[in-house]
Amino acid sequence: MPRALIGRTVRRLRAERGLTQAELAARLGISASYLNLIEHDQRGVTASLLIKLAEMLEVDLGQLSGSAERKLAAGLREVFADPLLGADAVPAEEMVELAGTAPNASRAVLALYRAWRVAREDAGGIALPSGRRLLLPNEEARDFFDEHANHFPALEAAAEAIAARLAASPHEMNHAIAERLRRAHGLTVTVLPLAGALRRYDPAARSLALSEALPRESRGFQMAFQLALLEARDALEAAVAQASASSPEAAMLIRIGLLNYVAAAILMRYSPFLESARTLRHDVTALAAHFGVSYEQACQRLSSLQRPGERGIPFFFLRVDPAGNVSKRFSAAGFPFPRHGGSCPRWVVHTAFAHPGEIDVQVSELPDGAAFLCIARTVDAPASHWGDPRPTHVVALGCALAHASDVAYADGLDLAEARVGIGLSCRLCERPDCRSRAFPPLEHRLALDPLTTSASPYRFEDERKKG
Repeated sequence: MPRALIGRTVRRLRAERGLTQAELAARLGISASYLNLIEHDQRGVTASLLIKLAEMLEVDLGQLSGSAERKLAAGLREVFADPLLGADAVPAEEMVELAGTAPNASRAVLALYRAWRVAREDAGGIALPSGRRLLLPNEEARDFFDEHANHFPALEAAAEAIAARLAASPHEMNHAIAERLRRAHGLTVTVLPLAGALRRYDPAARSLALSEALPRESRGFQMAFQLALLEARDALEAAVAQASASSPEAAMLIRIGLLNYVAAAILMRYSPFLESARTLRHDVTALAAHFGVSYEQACQRLSSLQRPGERGIPFFFLRVDPAGNVSKRFSAAGFPFPRHGGSCPRWVVHTAFAHPGEIDVQVSELPDGAAFLCIARTVDAPASHWGDPRPTHVVALGCALAHASDVAYADGLDLAEARVGIGLSCRLCERPDCRSRAFPPLEHRLALDPLTTSASPYRFEDERKKG
C-alpha cells in the first residue's frame, strides 16, 4: 500500500468528519503523537489498525488505500506536463500533495483541462461539420463508470431479481432467457442474417433478431441485454439520471453501458460468480466455460466485483485495438491509465498482439514503484463476409501485486525478478535508455550527439540533476 498517500488520506477524512487528532487517536486506542506520525507518513499502518481506521472514519478499506489519489496524481501530471499550457514546472511532490489533500480541487483541475482540450480542438478545426461543439461523450461515460469503480448496487439487485425469476443454471440460461422473453413479453427471438447489425429489436412486431454470425455466448448476452431493457428500466433510468450527463449522446452511452452491466450480472450472478472466481483462482478461461460466457465477458465481470462486505479482487479491465485506441476501460485497481495519448509500448496490453489467442502474463512496474499483475489476450469478432478483416482487440485484466497469490496466472512467477518497467506514456516517462520510446519526455531537454548512436531513439538530460 503506498504510504505516501495513506497519511494524507487519513488526515483529510478526519478533518472532513470534524475530528481532532486527539479524538480520533482516543477512538483508535493509540496516542495522538502516533496518529500525527501516521498522518505525516512517518509511521506505517498495521492491518489491524487500518481496519480500525476504516471503522472509525466510516469508509471502506479501498478509500484508505490511496489508489484514488494515485490516479488523480497521475492525471495531474499529464495536465501540468502539457507544454501548450505554458505552466511553470510543478514538482511531483506538490501534485501528490494536491491529490491527497484536495481531491475535489484536483478533479476540478482535470475537468478544466478536458474542457480546454475540447476548446483547443474546436479552435484547431476539429469541430463537427455541422459546427456543433465536440463534447467527447465517450470520455464522460468512462468517467462515470470510473467514479463508481464499475459497481452499481441497485443494478446488481435488479439483475438478481431477474436471475431469480429465470431460476436456471448457467448452461441453461440462454434457453431460460428466450422463454422469459416469449412468455412474459410476447417477444419472439430469431437467428438470421443481419446486414450491418448484430441485434435488432422491433417493438411493434415484438421480435428480437440476432445475427447468425454471433457465437452462442454472444447471443445469450444480447438476449440478456434485451431482458434488462424490459425488466430493469426503473433502476437503469435512476442510475442514468444520477449521472447528470451533459449531452443526450453521453447519456445514451451511459445507458447502453449500464444495460451491458445488467446483462452481465444476469448471466454471472454476483455471489456465485465471486465464489467460482475464488475457487478457480481467477482463471478466466475456466470461469468463461463454467458460466457459458465469452472470455471478454468474464474478464469484464471480474472488474465489477466491489460489493461492500463481499468484495472480489479489485481488477482493472481494458480493451484496445491494434492502433492503440481504447474502447473499454474500467479500473477498480487504481491503475493510472493515461487519459490523453497512447500508453507504454512495453506494456503487455500491446505486446499481446504478437501472440494471437495466447494469454500473456506480465508483472508491470510503474515509475513510482507500484506493481501490477497483468494478463492480456487477443479476441476476434466475426467477419461480416469473405475478405472483410476480422476486428481484433486485446482485452487485459490486472490487479495490484498484493493479490497475486490469489490469481492462477502468478503461479511459477518470481514476482520480484519478473518485473517489467513500463511508463504511463512516452511523453511522461522518465525511464532512460528505453528502446521502445516513441517520444522524448516533455520535462527534459534532448541530449543530441551525432558522434554517438544510442539504443534509445531519444536520449535526454535530467534537468534536476544538473542543478
